[in-house]
Amino acid sequence: MGSPDNARPAAPWPLVFLYLGLCCGPNGRESATIHAMTQPLSKDNIAKLLKRVRIRSQKSQKAESDIILLAVSKTRPADDVRAAYDCGLTQFGENYLQEAVDKITDLADLPITWHFIGPIQSNKTRPIAEHFQWVQSIERPKIARRLNEQRPDSLPPLQVCLQVNISSEQSKSGVSLNELDELAALVDELPRLQLRGLMAIPAATDSESEQRATFAALRKAFEQLKLKHPQIDTLSMGMSGDMESAIAEGSTMVRIGTAIFGPRQG
Repeated sequence: MGSPDNARPAAPWPLVFLYLGLCCGPNGRESATIHAMTQPLSKDNIAKLLKRVRIRSQKSQKAESDIILLAVSKTRPADDVRAAYDCGLTQFGENYLQEAVDKITDLADLPITWHFIGPIQSNKTRPIAEHFQWVQSIERPKIARRLNEQRPDSLPPLQVCLQVNISSEQSKSGVSLNELDELAALVDELPRLQLRGLMAIPAATDSESEQRATFAALRKAFEQLKLKHPQIDTLSMGMSGDMESAIAEGSTMVRIGTAIFGPRQG
């Protein structure tokens, strides 16, 4: 379940098994505060989430096991991650580097697959290359080269997605669609990186038609990129508020925080 090798990782258990049998235990901005949950992580949250995945997958004529559930655990303490792991989740995404490294150290006894999903500063690439199995937020050649150079030889290649600024927002990170081919070609030549696909965080909207149009644009870019890089298999799009639209448009990985852990406190 925590395999970081070149093969596409399996979904964190077939989601239907999680839905039928959950067993929760009780247990950029480096100044981000870790918030304790007001209650132990509820298996009901995950059951409801998995039901949403199941319903949307069925409507889209997909298998639930084709959708990887990435639990976004930024600002959550290690005990919350352990509780989510006890519910069967094995893949976790982090945004804040020092907070993440502390949790990775605290939870070293668990076979978790860790994804870095936040913006990457040049001076933070070494610990990212050393501690994570996946990086989903590569947007610049410089960052790709540094991660490649600093990935330890003792570890398998770093699995990476290119972050696309699909909504062309000035406030958002990501490579433009016009520059995507060039960046993908560079990453594909770096021996310590394994190009796996694309990630995006579209502009927020409650309109399902707008959500689907944006996700469809990313899927089209993914399909075009796959013609040149047939090994890519990961389309990371969709969060708690728009995951149904993302799955309908071809997402293979949804990044979920609130629907698992509840609203952040404080």
